Amino acid sequence: MDAGAPEGDPRDLPAPVSFSTGDSFTMLDELGAPDLIVKTTPFTVPAHGNDQWWWPKVPTGLTTDRWVRAMEVLPSFPEGRRVTHHFLATAVQSHNLGGLLTEWAVGKVGERYQEGTGKLLQAGGEIEFELHYFPSGTEVPNDQVSLGIWLYPEGYVPEHETVLRMFNIAPQNTLEIPPYSTPMFTNEYVMRTPVRIQSFQAHMHLRGKGMSMEAIYPDGKKELLSIVDNWQFNWHNNYIYADDAAPLLPAGTVLKFNAWFDNTENNPVNPHPGNFVTWGDRAADEMAHAWVGVTTLTQEDYDRLVAERRARPSAGDN
Repeated sequence: MDAGAPEGDPRDLPAPVSFSTGDSFTMLDELGAPDLIVKTTPFTVPAHGNDQWWWPKVPTGLTTDRWVRAMEVLPSFPEGRRVTHHFLATAVQSHNLGGLLTEWAVGKVGERYQEGTGKLLQAGGEIEFELHYFPSGTEVPNDQVSLGIWLYPEGYVPEHETVLRMFNIAPQNTLEIPPYSTPMFTNEYVMRTPVRIQSFQAHMHLRGKGMSMEAIYPDGKKELLSIVDNWQFNWHNNYIYADDAAPLLPAGTVLKFNAWFDNTENNPVNPHPGNFVTWGDRAADEMAHAWVGVTTLTQEDYDRLVAERRARPSAGDN
């Protein structure tokens, strides 16, 4: 204290943190190069005008059925990152459990599936994309977005298949945010079978402030599973649970979602506090839903996974 906190030996400093520049897949260091990259067909985003949508359908090129263990969306760099608002991908094939193959919004990294869990891509299938672009003042010619796909070894079949479900908290006809208001919206969904939760990702726009996901168990017990309490539109983080922490929910569990907004001058990114805001695709409109990775379990699988987790030593064990 008296010395004034002098600098130590610079040779003892850790190496500077290396951040991704945005021109490559973030999961490269962890998983290596993707086994498959599917690119959207080119689309020219004009410099000015209304929001643009593009719905290309692209073959995967797979000649055998393969199971997916991770996926990541990569907008073009640097121009594409300035104009790509969101991205949805759906597998066009005979096998489809529902839900999306994957989705992307500003700031999202990707999706990794828990051990023994994946998604099936069938041979000869296609991927249908929905891209939402918004002009940024500079034309972006022939833009393409890349979907990187990491596959399990050929012939491997995981024990479980997961789906990406959208849970609406305030559907289109109920999302109304009056001027200078701070409303909260709530919705609940009953899990009819046992499930394991893979991931949680909030989705709102500029007036969003926070979102939570809570489990209400059949015995009445409540547990907060995830919360984003400082929402930033530029960071649509996908929070992936560790394998030994992924929520295991018995049949009859209620998933309760809350989403809250700030349509006042206290919100520094609010474009117009005096506007009456409703649901819409534009960033100036609003949305309120959660993307949740859900794996359906049999009762036998659920009982086994719960028993295995209870048998593991906890942090407090000697």
